[in-house]
Amino acid sequence: MSGGWNTIESDAGVFTYLLDNLGVKDVQFEELLSLNPDALAQLYPVYGVIFLFKFPTDAPYRAGDKPLDGTFDQDAAERLFFAAQTIQNACGTQALLSVLLNKTPDNTASPSGSDDDDDETIDIGPELTSFREFTMALPPEYRGEALSNSELIRDVHNSFARSSPFVDETQRGPDEAGEDAFHFIAYTPIGGTLYELDGLQPAPISHGPCTRDEFPRKVMDVLQRRIARYDATEIRFNLLAMVRDLRIRAREIGDFELLAREERKRRDWQFENALRRHNFVGFAGEVLKGVVAAKLKEGDGAYERWVDQGRQKMQRRIEERKKSGAGGGGSGEDVEMAG
Repeated sequence: MSGGWNTIESDAGVFTYLLDNLGVKDVQFEELLSLNPDALAQLYPVYGVIFLFKFPTDAPYRAGDKPLDGTFDQDAAERLFFAAQTIQNACGTQALLSVLLNKTPDNTASPSGSDDDDDETIDIGPELTSFREFTMALPPEYRGEALSNSELIRDVHNSFARSSPFVDETQRGPDEAGEDAFHFIAYTPIGGTLYELDGLQPAPISHGPCTRDEFPRKVMDVLQRRIARYDATEIRFNLLAMVRDLRIRAREIGDFELLAREERKRRDWQFENALRRHNFVGFAGEVLKGVVAAKLKEGDGAYERWVDQGRQKMQRRIEERKKSGAGGGGSGEDVEMAG
């Protein structure tokens, strides 16, 4: 059961405005196109990363009572925000909350106190502060239930679901059981340790000591090992970094070009998010009706010629794709993917 949680995209604009609508201040997401630690370090300060991957339904998810990498830290769940995943379709929001709710002042200090500064903490807003205070007294499985039953978080999450006039995204049909499943998890440094927070695991996973400055290199090492367990042809991964609003840095250093670029990015994200809330099937249908009516009104076979031109154009495209697949070392698989 999805409990009314719709699927949302792994998209920087979606996650940024999801947090913004929950009352979080001065945080954004950036998509990472490589596993180069320098690309992540340039976004300093980095609070954590959200990793999307194909769930391995044909292989063990852990080695008995141990994870495939790192070690379970059973005691950490008492002092960190860690919630068991009790519902489908919500793992993206749960992953970003796993980073966010561990960046409050009582969670960020390392044993030496060296990492306890403004760059490590986030203003999560009154609603999430109240939610965190309530759930921290609960065991992980009940935190997951509290999350799945939060109307505020669910409503904000669902407001970013892509509108579909054809399917109910909250339900999975019996014929969909064999489809690939994907899962979100979080990695973040907390108290001098690199933690993997995955609601499908029994406890937080420790990947060893990790300072804030070491995080880009160490988390990329962990991700490299994880990806290496997949077949070399598997490329369906996505990595988003949770960072401080880049407009703040632009203002601090007086980089007006960066500021303009980030403001433009925000406007683009807002436009794209607005489009997600609408389906345009009715609009497209009316446009098509209008075009057909205009062609029929012209008479003299105008409609038939228009249809025939469309068929010829599509046939040329198919032939061009076949040629591009056959030449230059291409293959039939490339042609299918291009389609």
